[in-house]
Amino acid sequence: MRFFTILVSTFFYIGYFPLAPGSMATLLTVGICYSLRSHGGIQIVLFLLVTVLGYLLSGRMEKIAGKKDPSCVVIDEVAGCFIAFFLLPLTPAVMWSTFFLFRAFDMFKIYPANKFEKLKGGVGIMSDDVVAGVYTNLIMQVALRITPIN
Repeated sequence: MRFFTILVSTFFYIGYFPLAPGSMATLLTVGICYSLRSHGGIQIVLFLLVTVLGYLLSGRMEKIAGKKDPSCVVIDEVAGCFIAFFLLPLTPAVMWSTFFLFRAFDMFKIYPANKFEKLKGGVGIMSDDVVAGVYTNLIMQVALRITPIN
């Protein structure tokens, strides 16, 4: 179970990338979203699987790593990124805008994401990124309706 916990919570060891592991995991997830752009059902199933496993295993990974919200845990970025890109047209401009907006929301923890981050275990690790994904998706949905970003 320890191996599986590490494998999933670090998203296949991307969390150990030496520079910006959260951004690397997000970039990989953008690629996954792009490759599954015409398969909404698979995206939903994958998001649910990643999110459930993230909530279950990221708290265990805290214990393995011996610290709160260790930087090697990037499954939270993956789950948040799936939300951020949900039902968006995946043109280059939209993809880059969404990527940078999601990373900004993830880093700056705008209310109530900052409150969720303080929760214990996997709930605290995952919830702030899920909120960042929701914020990102909502802003991109509005932006795409009021400006022609293609």
